[in-house]
Amino acid sequence: MATVFFDMDGTLIDSAVGITRCVEHALVKMGLPVPPQSELRRWIGPALRTSFGPLLDDPQDVEQAVLHYRDRFESDGWAEHEVYAGIGETIEALHAAGHRLAVVTAKNEPHARKIAAHLPFGHRFDDIVGATLDGRISHKDQLIAEALRRFDVAAGECWMIGDRRMDIEGARHHGMRNVGVLWGFGGEAELREAGALHLAAAPGELQGLLAA
Repeated sequence: MATVFFDMDGTLIDSAVGITRCVEHALVKMGLPVPPQSELRRWIGPALRTSFGPLLDDPQDVEQAVLHYRDRFESDGWAEHEVYAGIGETIEALHAAGHRLAVVTAKNEPHARKIAAHLPFGHRFDDIVGATLDGRISHKDQLIAEALRRFDVAAGECWMIGDRRMDIEGARHHGMRNVGVLWGFGGEAELREAGALHLAAAPGELQGLLAA
């Protein structure tokens, strides 16, 4: 059986409300204009420092913006999400089939663990791999490398499941099989351009793709 790494935002949960409200909060605190919702949704997926960096010249300001984001996320944002229809059943089926499951996300690890602990299927994940608070490990290729280290498994024995180009590019960096999911925030064009090996339109398709 394979080891399967799942992205969190846009793959397991629709977290657009929580993330965009926390971004808004941080931008207001930093005295920056708040862009329209369509632009804020692009913040879902990349590491926070990657997104704040172009807006703030001083690295200390970037760190302060990240702290403002985390403050609101810790109090409210972590709970502002909905589980995608069908993903819970898929996680249960993959677990029953003997796959090892993990979350690999650019969310900082304490927040990712807090969310996973409240998901009805969260106990099915053998580990939750998230970004370090200092940003040392935050990009998807780094996060996948950390997951491979923790599981002591070869990349060829694993799959990466995610909705953004970062998930696909991170998997390809390690020569890992991957599935781009179409119910999240990236979309078909982004995932194809990133080189997704497979695309899934609904969670129920994942088990068949992994078994092929």
